[in-house]
Amino acid sequence: MSNATISDAGAFQLDWRVAQAYAKFAGGFWTGPTARRAWMLTVGLVACLLLSTLVTVALNQWNRWFFDALERRDAATIKQAVLVFLAIIACMATIGVGIVTTRMTLQVRWRQWLVDRLLGQWLADQRFYHLNATGREPANPEYRISDDTRWATEILVDLGIGLLTAVVGGAAFITILWTVGGGLRIGGVVVPGYMVWCALAYGIAASTLTAWVGSPLVGRVGQKNEAEGYFRFAMMRLRDNAESIAMVHGAEAESHILRIFYDTVVVRWLRIVRSNAHLTWITNATGPMIPIVPLLFAAPKYMAGDLTLGQVTQLAAAFIQVQQAISWVVDNYGRIADWYASARRVMDIVDASDAITPDLPAPRASAPAAGGVALTLDRLTLADMAGHLVLAPVTLSLAPGEAVHLTGPSNTGKSTLARILAGLVLPTSGSIAGAGSEAILMLPQKGYLPLGTLLDAIAYPQPPANAARSRAACLRALDAVGLAHLRNRLDEHARWDHVLSAGERQRLAAARALLVKPQVLVMDDALSALDGAAQRALIQTLRADAPHLAILSLGQRAAPAGTFDRTLELTRRDRDAMLAETAH
Repeated sequence: MSNATISDAGAFQLDWRVAQAYAKFAGGFWTGPTARRAWMLTVGLVACLLLSTLVTVALNQWNRWFFDALERRDAATIKQAVLVFLAIIACMATIGVGIVTTRMTLQVRWRQWLVDRLLGQWLADQRFYHLNATGREPANPEYRISDDTRWATEILVDLGIGLLTAVVGGAAFITILWTVGGGLRIGGVVVPGYMVWCALAYGIAASTLTAWVGSPLVGRVGQKNEAEGYFRFAMMRLRDNAESIAMVHGAEAESHILRIFYDTVVVRWLRIVRSNAHLTWITNATGPMIPIVPLLFAAPKYMAGDLTLGQVTQLAAAFIQVQQAISWVVDNYGRIADWYASARRVMDIVDASDAITPDLPAPRASAPAAGGVALTLDRLTLADMAGHLVLAPVTLSLAPGEAVHLTGPSNTGKSTLARILAGLVLPTSGSIAGAGSEAILMLPQKGYLPLGTLLDAIAYPQPPANAARSRAACLRALDAVGLAHLRNRLDEHARWDHVLSAGERQRLAAARALLVKPQVLVMDDALSALDGAAQRALIQTLRADAPHLAILSLGQRAAPAGTFDRTLELTRRDRDAMLAETAH
């Protein structure tokens, strides 16, 4: 497996269209139901930041006052300055608490909104299934929703705080440089606000050089994040398939695969290290000079007696603040790269979901079937993109209370038929009458068990809150399907897909049918882990509990004798299929 398998490393470049699309999507937090909370937090944070700048300017003025008093050896003024200093520090601490509270709350609430919207878009209309089935799903969607939403919101709030502080603070301290620094006579020419021009020239030169040296960092951070996501996904697959891998002694092969993935992470991290090393040449050369340069610029006027010591220290502090404002983008290059990488990964899910929406099959509503038939399939077919039949014509009628077993060899379309009945795939031709998607309960061979209690697993897909209200029915269903030994574990939290055997999981799925009571039950090899006697007993239990329930069983093997009313065999002959009834 090569690096190119993980991602196209050379394709990651800053694209402002992504930033604009993210702003439009994530900006919905400030509209709709969450608008009031969002604007209260935003206005509160901005107010705290403006107050913080005001107090910082006051501290700058205090510096001038204090050092002028020191120069005059004015003990009374120095005592007053100390008291004022304590008041300024108290204000700074109070405002700091306000900034931290509003900033972190805004980040948490914005991320909460973003995750909720992404989950809704990803899960709605079974998009998570269709994206995966069609190969159009971005890699590692779970990581994008859980982690990239964090970086795409938290970093952006921090960047916004820094930018606002840089703009407001820069404007305030440029004013101080202009008014306090005054003009400087060079030869016969007076340069007004010379400290401003010195600050701008120094800051722009240093920032331009840093931006030029650090420009590759954005792409390299994005490439590294892609590789990290793939490495996490590979480890997650290893954990989810632990038993299968252990049984074939695949640990060595998996170790080889994971090392290749992580080698790519290391290679891309080292590229970032090199970029940061190049940046360090600039930052370590210009950074230590910032406190000294303004003193050098102010020295001629101080030596000439045009500036006091307090004014020099005030100008030096203002010069540093202006440098921080000018170099804000450069100083935050790495954080901008981190944010952009995460924002792009978030928008990949949004774009993929939007792109697949027109192709999604609409939920199939119930349609009348002749003679009160529960379900009718009339020459139902499905062809692939090349026109080859995946499911050849199938015609079948299922009466209320009837149980039919449809068998056939592999690749005759049994699972495809199940997907069509579940509403996941639209048939190429033919029609379905009777029960709609909402009235059909599907029991796949490997039933899904959610995280949570056993009660949640039985009642799924009902929400946990609804499951608690059906506790008594869940207990009765457990008894009916032969899982009475689990009654005392109903409130136990566990990985039930690991705790229960394959047969127990299939019995649990049958218990769901007793709770849901659908019009039609479709079982896709849903009892394959049970012996013939257990299969027969479960079918009899289901039919006794719901006499009008129509059951369609799909399986590769023949059903135990006496279990179903009819047994049909699906065969393929020259791209056509036949349903032949066999003895039961």
